[in-house]
Amino acid sequence: MSTKRTKELKKASWIGILGNSILSLLKIGVGFVSGSFAVIADGIDSLSDVFSYFITLYTARIISKPPDRRYPYGYMKAETISTKVLSFIIFFAGAQLFISTLTRIFNPKPEVMPDIIAIYVTIISIIGKGILSIWQFRIGKRNDSPMIIVNAKNMRNDILISLSVLVGLIFTFKFEMPVLDLITALIVSLWIMKVAFRIFMETNRELMDGVDDTSIYDKIFSAVDSVEGVKNPHRIRVRKTGNLFLISLDIEVNKNMTISTAHELSRKVEQSIKDAIINVYDILIHIEPEGNVEIDEQYGISRDNLKINNSNK
Repeated sequence: MSTKRTKELKKASWIGILGNSILSLLKIGVGFVSGSFAVIADGIDSLSDVFSYFITLYTARIISKPPDRRYPYGYMKAETISTKVLSFIIFFAGAQLFISTLTRIFNPKPEVMPDIIAIYVTIISIIGKGILSIWQFRIGKRNDSPMIIVNAKNMRNDILISLSVLVGLIFTFKFEMPVLDLITALIVSLWIMKVAFRIFMETNRELMDGVDDTSIYDKIFSAVDSVEGVKNPHRIRVRKTGNLFLISLDIEVNKNMTISTAHELSRKVEQSIKDAIINVYDILIHIEPEGNVEIDEQYGISRDNLKINNSNK
């Protein structure tokens, strides 16, 4: 992992920690003072973002480690695992909020009207989260970091949560029904859990060594075809580690070709693939004599099964 990418991830993490800490303390404090449970709920959600960014910061240190005997492919998968952990933290925060809100709704004690300051702090939160979300998305996209992108998506969802809190507060004041504030908090908690579950599911493909965009196989076929003397690229396997691709494939060459010449062709294939696809970590090429048939090649992608997969979409 490049030093520049590590620095950008750490910078994004520290800014996320600082921004969310300020907003969280502001919302929780004003929520208690104003008597708005929905604003407190919004503050708790922002507090979970602070913990999320601490995990991101720690992970940025792990994935910067070089490969070793225990992890010969490096530590970049830690980014995917951390994203999975973040989904659990977000879900836990939503579940806690859901339980506490239900308890308040079914509590027979009369609820008091929240203070108008709750509306002002919610507006400040929407503006602050909007700025943070846009900036984090740019950092995440530029560095192809699922951790930062997930945090940015989470903050984008926080904007929707704060908007729902704002609407709930407006209706609470308009109809003078404090229970609407609690109902808004309940809806917010359900939304938080939904977001957490979606993040959890999105990380499954990478952990199962799959790819989101299967057009990468078309690029590999085209890259191999551009090298004269190489035929029948097959058994192609692509997986990701962090933001980088690991690619394995078989190619066929003339059976009378010397090992040195075949090796040189494989180097050209490797370079051609790297020119066609950015963020390639490693390429493993297996050379076979032209016309070779293997009966046990059940893994990987060939032109035939790629066409079948595309037609079934």
